[in-house]
Amino acid sequence: MGSELIVRPHKTLLRDTLFVFLAFCVPTFAVLYWLNIPTGTWLPVLVAQAFITLFYVLSLVASYRIMIRIDETTISERGFFRPLTSFPLDTVGGMVLLEMYAGGALDTNLQLFVTDTAGKLLIRMRGQFWSRDDIDSLANEIDKPIVRVQEPVTLADINHLRPELLYWFERRPRRRSPDNAADVLVPEVSDILFR
Repeated sequence: MGSELIVRPHKTLLRDTLFVFLAFCVPTFAVLYWLNIPTGTWLPVLVAQAFITLFYVLSLVASYRIMIRIDETTISERGFFRPLTSFPLDTVGGMVLLEMYAGGALDTNLQLFVTDTAGKLLIRMRGQFWSRDDIDSLANEIDKPIVRVQEPVTLADINHLRPELLYWFERRPRRRSPDNAADVLVPEVSDILFR
């Protein structure tokens, strides 16, 4: 590792959010203005439109600032609406690179989990937001062991065996039942990934 690496999420996400914003706001506010201008009650509609537009613009600015940077001694991450967090490269204990099923579909997304020496999650890169090349570049740039899981896993598998790798909103209470998917994991996955 001799240089700085900076990766950013897909730019198409920003374009897609603009289309969603316009698809929601244009017809909604057109109807609200059409109904409220004749009665003279259009000012609250204008305030609501200004508030929603301001929130969208702030979100757009925040999304342009998202990045992960690695130099020779430090990894830094700036998330959505979060400040820049940095930690020494020496705190990285290992990485897990796997394909995770997307929802209830058969499609998978590449996921990279960067953990410290105690197994606590430091950085997570999800394939919905980061390109495969960026995930591979970051994994190769960090000179730590990489566990590459060969078989795709589900969110329930990781939730059952290593919930600390997931975001708080992905964690679910454990259910003990013999037909739980995590109880019948391929031995390779449970032995290598979740030790």
